Amino acid sequence: MNKRVIILILDSLGVGYMADAKDYHPQDVGANTFYHIIDRIPSLHIPTFEKLGINRILCHPNLKDMDNGLASYGTLNLMHNGADSFEGHNEIMGSKPKKTYLAPFVENMVEVKKALEDKGYKVEIPDANLPYLLVDDLVIVADNIETDYGQIYNVSAPLDYISFEEVLKIGQCVRHHVKVNRVIALGGENVTPEHLRNSVERREDGLVGVNSPKSNVYEQGYQVRHLGFGISPDYQLPTIAINSGMDVSLVGKMQDVIYCEGAHKYPGVDTGQVMQDIINQMDRVQHGVIAATVQETDLAGHAQNPERYANRIELVDRYLPKLLEKMTDQDLLIMSADHGNDPTIGHNQHTREKTYVLAYSKTMQPANIGERKSLSDIAATAADYLGLKQTENGSSFLPCIQQ
Repeated sequence: MNKRVIILILDSLGVGYMADAKDYHPQDVGANTFYHIIDRIPSLHIPTFEKLGINRILCHPNLKDMDNGLASYGTLNLMHNGADSFEGHNEIMGSKPKKTYLAPFVENMVEVKKALEDKGYKVEIPDANLPYLLVDDLVIVADNIETDYGQIYNVSAPLDYISFEEVLKIGQCVRHHVKVNRVIALGGENVTPEHLRNSVERREDGLVGVNSPKSNVYEQGYQVRHLGFGISPDYQLPTIAINSGMDVSLVGKMQDVIYCEGAHKYPGVDTGQVMQDIINQMDRVQHGVIAATVQETDLAGHAQNPERYANRIELVDRYLPKLLEKMTDQDLLIMSADHGNDPTIGHNQHTREKTYVLAYSKTMQPANIGERKSLSDIAATAADYLGLKQTENGSSFLPCIQQ
Protein backbone atom coordinates (compact mmCIF):
# COMPACT_ATOMS: atom_id res chain seq x y z
CA MET A 1 0.00 0.00 0.00
CA ASN A 2 1.38 3.41 -1.01
CA LYS A 3 0.52 5.47 2.04
CA ARG A 4 1.09 9.22 2.18
CA VAL A 5 1.05 11.79 4.96
CA ILE A 6 0.37 15.43 4.11
CA ILE A 7 1.37 17.87 6.84
CA LEU A 8 0.11 21.44 6.49
CA ILE A 9 1.35 24.03 8.98
CA LEU A 10 -0.20 27.49 9.14
CA ASP A 11 2.66 29.36 10.71
CA SER A 12 1.74 31.00 14.05
CA LEU A 13 -1.99 30.13 14.07
CA GLY A 14 -2.17 29.44 17.81
CA VAL A 15 -5.34 28.63 19.76
CA GLY A 16 -4.70 29.95 23.27
CA TYR A 17 -1.81 30.83 25.59
CA MET A 18 -0.09 27.99 27.41
CA ALA A 19 -0.35 27.58 31.16
CA ASP A 20 3.33 28.45 31.66
CA ALA A 21 3.07 31.75 29.73
CA LYS A 22 2.45 33.65 32.98
CA ASP A 23 5.92 32.59 34.17
CA TYR A 24 7.85 32.44 30.91
CA HIS A 25 6.05 34.93 28.63
CA PRO A 26 3.81 37.12 30.81
CA GLN A 27 3.21 39.47 27.87
CA ASP A 28 1.43 36.57 26.13
CA VAL A 29 -1.19 35.94 28.81
CA GLY A 30 -4.54 36.31 27.10
CA ALA A 31 -3.24 35.52 23.62
CA ASN A 32 -5.47 33.40 21.36
CA THR A 33 -4.48 34.07 17.76
CA PHE A 34 -7.18 32.20 15.82
CA TYR A 35 -10.02 33.24 18.16
CA HIS A 36 -9.02 36.90 18.26
CA ILE A 37 -8.70 37.11 14.48
CA ILE A 38 -12.32 35.97 14.23
CA ASP A 39 -13.26 38.55 16.89
CA ARG A 40 -11.68 41.30 14.79
CA ILE A 41 -12.87 39.95 11.43
CA PRO A 42 -16.32 38.49 12.19
CA SER A 43 -16.96 38.00 8.45
CA LEU A 44 -14.13 35.41 8.25
CA HIS A 45 -15.34 32.74 5.83
CA ILE A 46 -13.69 29.34 6.36
CA PRO A 47 -16.32 26.70 5.48
CA THR A 48 -13.82 23.87 4.95
CA PHE A 49 -12.12 24.49 8.29
CA GLU A 50 -15.61 24.37 9.78
CA LYS A 51 -16.43 21.09 8.02
CA LEU A 52 -13.21 19.59 9.32
CA GLY A 53 -14.27 20.58 12.84
CA ILE A 54 -12.11 23.56 13.83
CA ASN A 55 -14.83 24.92 16.11
CA ARG A 56 -14.62 21.84 18.29
CA ILE A 57 -11.31 23.44 19.32
CA LEU A 58 -12.03 27.17 19.04
CA CYS A 59 -15.64 27.22 20.33
CA HIS A 60 -16.18 30.62 18.72
CA PRO A 61 -19.79 31.85 18.44
CA ASN A 62 -19.19 33.15 14.90
CA LEU A 63 -18.31 29.71 13.55
CA LYS A 64 -20.61 26.76 12.92
CA ASP A 65 -20.49 23.95 15.44
CA MET A 66 -19.91 20.75 13.52
CA ASP A 67 -20.83 17.82 15.74
CA ASN A 68 -20.09 15.64 12.73
CA GLY A 69 -16.80 17.31 11.80
CA LEU A 70 -14.73 15.27 9.38
CA ALA A 71 -11.40 15.36 11.23
CA SER A 72 -10.01 14.15 14.52
CA TYR A 73 -9.15 17.14 16.68
CA GLY A 74 -7.16 18.30 19.67
CA THR A 75 -4.43 20.68 20.81
CA LEU A 76 -0.65 20.44 21.10
CA ASN A 77 1.60 22.15 23.63
CA LEU A 78 5.04 23.49 22.77
CA MET A 79 7.91 21.57 24.32
CA HIS A 80 10.49 24.12 23.16
CA ASN A 81 11.08 27.28 25.19
CA GLY A 82 9.48 30.50 24.05
CA ALA A 83 7.64 30.47 20.75
CA ASP A 84 9.94 29.98 17.79
CA SER A 85 9.29 28.94 14.19
CA PHE A 86 12.56 27.10 13.71
CA GLU A 87 12.37 25.19 16.97
CA GLY A 88 8.65 24.70 16.47
CA HIS A 89 9.08 23.17 13.02
CA ASN A 90 11.91 20.92 14.15
CA GLU A 91 9.80 19.84 17.11
CA ILE A 92 6.95 19.13 14.66
CA MET A 93 9.32 16.90 12.67
CA GLY A 94 10.26 14.90 15.74
CA SER A 95 13.23 16.59 17.41
CA LYS A 96 13.42 16.92 21.16
CA PRO A 97 14.18 20.60 21.94
CA LYS A 98 17.63 21.19 23.44
CA LYS A 99 18.55 23.80 26.03
CA THR A 100 20.27 26.73 24.35
CA TYR A 101 22.04 29.87 25.52
CA LEU A 102 20.09 33.14 25.55
CA ALA A 103 22.07 36.33 24.97
CA PRO A 104 21.86 39.51 22.90
CA PHE A 105 24.39 39.55 20.08
CA VAL A 106 26.41 42.30 21.74
CA GLU A 107 27.54 39.75 24.36
CA ASN A 108 29.08 37.57 21.63
CA MET A 109 30.06 40.29 19.19
CA VAL A 110 33.76 40.56 20.05
CA GLU A 111 34.31 36.79 19.81
CA VAL A 112 32.41 36.57 16.52
CA LYS A 113 34.30 39.57 15.11
CA LYS A 114 37.63 37.91 15.86
CA ALA A 115 36.48 34.58 14.40
CA LEU A 116 35.42 36.24 11.15
CA GLU A 117 38.66 38.25 10.97
CA ASP A 118 40.63 35.03 11.47
CA LYS A 119 38.81 33.71 8.37
CA GLY A 120 40.08 36.70 6.39
CA TYR A 121 36.97 38.90 6.43
CA LYS A 122 37.04 42.65 6.96
CA VAL A 123 34.82 43.30 9.99
CA GLU A 124 33.75 46.63 11.46
CA ILE A 125 31.43 47.95 14.15
CA PRO A 126 30.17 51.07 12.30
CA ASP A 127 28.31 52.61 15.25
CA ALA A 128 29.20 51.84 18.85
CA ASN A 129 25.84 53.27 19.92
CA LEU A 130 23.97 50.89 17.58
CA PRO A 131 26.28 47.88 17.76
CA TYR A 132 26.33 45.34 14.94
CA LEU A 133 29.01 43.79 12.72
CA LEU A 134 29.49 44.87 9.11
CA VAL A 135 31.36 42.22 7.14
CA ASP A 136 33.18 43.17 3.92
CA ASP A 137 31.10 46.38 3.78
CA LEU A 138 28.05 44.29 2.81
CA VAL A 139 26.83 41.72 5.33
CA ILE A 140 25.27 42.64 8.68
CA VAL A 141 25.53 40.31 11.67
CA ALA A 142 23.18 41.31 14.48
CA ASP A 143 20.21 40.30 16.58
CA ASN A 144 17.01 38.99 15.04
CA ILE A 145 14.53 41.65 16.17
CA GLU A 146 11.45 39.74 15.00
CA THR A 147 11.46 37.03 17.65
CA ASP A 148 12.23 36.25 21.29
CA TYR A 149 15.01 38.06 23.13
CA GLY A 150 18.48 36.59 22.68
CA GLN A 151 17.47 33.45 20.77
CA ILE A 152 18.49 34.20 17.20
CA TYR A 153 21.18 36.09 15.29
CA ASN A 154 20.71 37.16 11.67
CA VAL A 155 23.34 37.34 8.94
CA SER A 156 21.70 39.66 6.39
CA ALA A 157 22.98 40.47 2.92
CA PRO A 158 22.26 42.31 -0.37
CA LEU A 159 22.49 39.45 -2.87
CA ASP A 160 23.17 41.65 -5.91
CA TYR A 161 26.58 42.31 -4.34
CA ILE A 162 27.51 38.95 -2.77
CA SER A 163 26.55 35.34 -3.44
CA PHE A 164 24.33 33.51 -1.01
CA GLU A 165 26.98 30.78 -0.79
CA GLU A 166 29.40 33.34 0.67
CA VAL A 167 26.72 34.63 3.05
CA LEU A 168 26.17 31.06 4.22
CA LYS A 169 29.91 30.66 4.93
CA ILE A 170 29.75 33.75 7.13
CA GLY A 171 26.67 32.35 8.85
CA GLN A 172 28.36 29.02 9.49
CA CYS A 173 31.33 30.79 11.07
CA VAL A 174 28.95 32.68 13.38
CA ARG A 175 27.08 29.45 14.17
CA HIS A 176 30.32 27.73 15.19
CA HIS A 177 31.07 30.38 17.80
CA VAL A 178 27.69 30.89 19.50
CA LYS A 179 25.28 28.62 21.37
CA VAL A 180 22.02 30.45 20.75
CA ASN A 181 19.06 28.60 19.32
CA ARG A 182 19.58 29.70 15.73
CA VAL A 183 21.68 31.66 13.26
CA ILE A 184 19.83 32.70 10.10
CA ALA A 185 21.73 33.47 6.89
CA LEU A 186 19.44 35.44 4.61
CA GLY A 187 19.40 37.93 1.78
CA GLY A 188 17.50 39.40 -1.10
CA GLU A 189 18.05 41.05 -4.46
CA ASN A 190 17.35 44.68 -5.37
CA VAL A 191 18.57 45.73 -1.93
CA THR A 192 21.48 48.15 -1.69
CA PRO A 193 24.09 47.89 1.09
CA GLU A 194 23.12 51.42 2.15
CA HIS A 195 19.43 50.55 2.46
CA LEU A 196 20.30 47.42 4.44
CA ARG A 197 22.38 49.45 6.89
CA ASN A 198 19.65 52.09 7.16
CA SER A 199 17.24 49.30 8.15
CA VAL A 200 19.12 48.56 11.39
CA GLU A 201 17.02 49.43 14.44
CA ARG A 202 17.11 49.15 18.21
CA ARG A 203 14.13 47.33 19.72
CA GLU A 204 12.54 48.53 22.99
CA ASP A 205 14.24 45.72 24.91
CA GLY A 206 17.67 46.76 23.57
CA LEU A 207 18.19 44.24 20.75
CA VAL A 208 19.83 45.70 17.64
CA GLY A 209 19.28 44.26 14.19
CA VAL A 210 17.98 44.65 10.67
CA ASN A 211 14.25 45.26 10.33
CA SER A 212 13.90 42.57 7.67
CA PRO A 213 10.53 43.64 6.19
CA LYS A 214 11.73 47.26 6.01
CA SER A 215 14.98 46.16 4.35
CA ASN A 216 13.02 44.59 1.45
CA VAL A 217 15.05 41.35 1.54
CA TYR A 218 11.80 39.36 1.24
CA GLU A 219 10.66 41.16 -1.92
CA GLN A 220 12.86 39.70 -4.66
CA GLY A 221 15.30 36.80 -4.92
CA TYR A 222 14.96 35.94 -1.22
CA GLN A 223 17.21 33.13 0.00
CA VAL A 224 17.56 31.81 3.53
CA ARG A 225 19.18 29.02 5.54
CA HIS A 226 18.43 28.38 9.22
CA LEU A 227 21.36 26.99 11.20
CA GLY A 228 20.10 25.32 14.36
CA PHE A 229 21.76 24.16 17.56
CA GLY A 230 21.81 20.48 18.51
CA ILE A 231 19.35 19.24 15.86
CA SER A 232 19.91 15.89 14.14
CA PRO A 233 17.92 15.38 10.92
CA ASP A 234 18.59 11.62 11.11
CA TYR A 235 15.93 11.29 13.80
CA GLN A 236 13.32 13.46 12.09
CA LEU A 237 10.39 12.23 10.01
CA PRO A 238 11.62 13.45 6.57
CA THR A 239 15.05 11.83 6.79
CA ILE A 240 13.65 8.63 8.29
CA ALA A 241 11.21 8.45 5.36
CA ILE A 242 13.97 9.11 2.79
CA ASN A 243 16.20 6.45 4.37
CA SER A 244 13.31 3.98 4.09
CA GLY A 245 13.01 4.57 0.35
CA MET A 246 10.04 6.92 0.46
CA ASP A 247 9.59 10.24 -1.32
CA VAL A 248 9.62 13.53 0.59
CA SER A 249 8.59 16.99 -0.57
CA LEU A 250 9.14 20.09 1.55
CA VAL A 251 7.10 23.11 0.49
CA GLY A 252 7.24 26.80 1.42
CA LYS A 253 8.92 27.80 4.66
CA MET A 254 9.16 24.12 5.58
CA GLN A 255 12.11 23.71 3.20
CA ASP A 256 13.80 26.75 4.80
CA VAL A 257 13.80 25.35 8.33
CA ILE A 258 13.94 21.55 7.92
CA TYR A 259 17.09 19.96 6.54
CA CYS A 260 16.59 16.71 4.66
CA GLU A 261 19.10 15.49 2.12
CA GLY A 262 17.31 13.94 -0.82
CA ALA A 263 14.00 15.74 -0.32
CA HIS A 264 12.38 17.67 -3.15
CA LYS A 265 12.22 21.33 -2.15
CA TYR A 266 9.74 23.95 -3.30
CA PRO A 267 10.44 27.37 -1.78
CA GLY A 268 7.77 30.03 -1.67
CA VAL A 269 6.21 32.67 0.53
CA ASP A 270 3.03 33.38 -1.45
CA THR A 271 0.19 31.42 0.12
CA GLY A 272 -1.50 30.57 -3.18
CA GLN A 273 1.75 29.21 -4.56
CA VAL A 274 2.37 27.11 -1.46
CA MET A 275 -1.11 25.59 -1.58
CA GLN A 276 -0.86 24.90 -5.32
CA ASP A 277 2.57 23.30 -4.83
CA ILE A 278 1.04 20.91 -2.27
CA ILE A 279 -1.67 19.92 -4.74
CA ASN A 280 0.93 19.48 -7.49
CA GLN A 281 3.03 17.28 -5.23
CA MET A 282 0.02 15.06 -4.60
CA ASP A 283 0.26 14.16 -8.30
CA ARG A 284 3.99 13.39 -8.01
CA VAL A 285 4.52 11.78 -4.59
CA GLN A 286 3.11 8.26 -4.53
CA HIS A 287 4.49 7.03 -1.19
CA GLY A 288 5.89 9.22 1.56
CA VAL A 289 5.57 12.70 3.04
CA ILE A 290 4.46 16.08 1.73
CA ALA A 291 5.15 18.73 4.39
CA ALA A 292 4.36 22.41 3.82
CA THR A 293 4.22 25.68 5.71
CA VAL A 294 2.12 28.74 4.94
CA GLN A 295 4.32 31.64 6.09
CA GLU A 296 2.22 34.68 5.27
CA THR A 297 0.03 34.13 8.32
CA ASP A 298 3.07 34.69 10.53
CA LEU A 299 4.12 37.77 8.58
CA ALA A 300 0.64 39.22 9.13
CA GLY A 301 0.99 38.54 12.85
CA HIS A 302 4.31 40.38 13.02
CA ALA A 303 2.67 43.28 11.17
CA GLN A 304 -0.17 43.23 13.75
CA ASN A 305 -2.58 43.06 10.84
CA PRO A 306 -5.60 40.85 11.62
CA GLU A 307 -7.25 41.74 8.27
CA ARG A 308 -4.30 40.36 6.31
CA TYR A 309 -4.10 37.37 8.65
CA ALA A 310 -7.77 36.57 8.04
CA ASN A 311 -7.31 36.95 4.29
CA ARG A 312 -4.50 34.38 4.26
CA ILE A 313 -6.54 31.88 6.32
CA GLU A 314 -9.44 32.31 3.91
CA LEU A 315 -7.13 31.68 0.95
CA VAL A 316 -5.93 28.42 2.50
CA ASP A 317 -9.55 27.44 3.08
CA ARG A 318 -10.38 28.02 -0.60
CA TYR A 319 -7.65 25.57 -1.63
CA LEU A 320 -8.57 22.90 0.90
CA PRO A 321 -11.51 21.36 -1.05
CA LYS A 322 -9.23 20.52 -3.98
CA LEU A 323 -6.63 19.08 -1.62
CA LEU A 324 -9.24 16.91 0.12
CA GLU A 325 -10.65 15.82 -3.23
CA LYS A 326 -7.24 14.57 -4.36
CA MET A 327 -6.71 12.50 -1.22
CA THR A 328 -6.91 8.74 -1.59
CA ASP A 329 -8.03 6.18 0.97
CA GLN A 330 -4.34 5.73 1.85
CA ASP A 331 -3.72 9.39 2.72
CA LEU A 332 -3.57 11.08 6.11
CA LEU A 333 -3.77 14.88 6.36
CA ILE A 334 -2.51 16.58 9.52
CA MET A 335 -3.00 20.33 9.93
CA SER A 336 -1.51 22.40 12.73
CA ALA A 337 0.70 25.38 13.63
CA ASP A 338 4.04 25.96 15.36
CA HIS A 339 3.13 28.62 17.99
CA GLY A 340 1.01 31.78 18.08
CA ASN A 341 1.41 35.35 16.85
CA ASP A 342 -1.68 37.16 18.11
CA PRO A 343 -1.96 40.42 16.14
CA THR A 344 -4.27 41.87 18.82
CA ILE A 345 -2.19 41.22 21.95
CA GLY A 346 -0.23 44.49 21.91
CA HIS A 347 3.20 43.41 20.69
CA ASN A 348 4.50 42.10 17.37
CA GLN A 349 6.36 39.00 18.53
CA HIS A 350 5.41 35.32 18.58
CA THR A 351 3.06 34.31 21.39
CA ARG A 352 3.46 31.16 23.47
CA GLU A 353 0.27 29.35 22.51
CA LYS A 354 -1.00 25.84 22.09
CA THR A 355 -1.71 24.84 18.50
CA TYR A 356 -4.76 23.18 17.01
CA VAL A 357 -4.40 19.79 15.34
CA LEU A 358 -6.82 18.39 12.76
CA ALA A 359 -6.18 14.90 11.37
CA TYR A 360 -8.29 13.71 8.45
CA SER A 361 -8.47 10.41 6.60
CA LYS A 362 -11.28 9.19 4.36
CA THR A 363 -11.24 5.83 6.16
CA MET A 364 -10.98 6.90 9.83
CA GLN A 365 -13.73 8.03 12.18
CA PRO A 366 -13.19 11.44 13.82
CA ALA A 367 -12.00 11.32 17.43
CA ASN A 368 -11.05 13.73 20.20
CA ILE A 369 -7.30 13.29 20.72
CA GLY A 370 -7.25 15.75 23.62
CA GLU A 371 -4.50 18.10 24.76
CA ARG A 372 -1.07 16.64 24.05
CA LYS A 373 2.42 17.41 25.35
CA SER A 374 4.42 18.13 22.21
CA LEU A 375 4.26 19.25 18.61
CA SER A 376 6.37 16.15 17.93
CA ASP A 377 3.23 14.04 18.19
CA ILE A 378 2.62 15.04 14.56
CA ALA A 379 5.81 13.36 13.35
CA ALA A 380 5.37 10.41 15.69
CA THR A 381 1.87 9.82 14.30
CA ALA A 382 3.02 10.17 10.70
CA ALA A 383 5.88 7.72 11.25
CA ASP A 384 3.50 5.29 12.90
CA TYR A 385 1.04 5.54 10.00
CA LEU A 386 3.79 4.99 7.42
CA GLY A 387 5.28 2.05 9.31
CA LEU A 388 8.58 3.85 9.97
CA LYS A 389 10.83 3.75 13.02
CA GLN A 390 9.94 6.30 15.66
CA THR A 391 11.21 9.84 15.68
CA GLU A 392 13.44 11.14 18.48
CA ASN A 393 10.48 12.75 20.24
CA GLY A 394 6.73 12.51 20.33
CA SER A 395 3.90 10.10 21.03
CA SER A 396 1.68 8.79 18.24
CA PHE A 397 -2.04 9.56 18.40
CA LEU A 398 -2.73 7.07 15.60
CA PRO A 399 -4.34 4.55 18.02
CA CYS A 400 -6.87 7.27 18.98
CA ILE A 401 -7.94 7.96 15.41
CA GLN A 402 -7.93 4.37 14.16
CA GLN A 403 -10.52 3.14 16.67
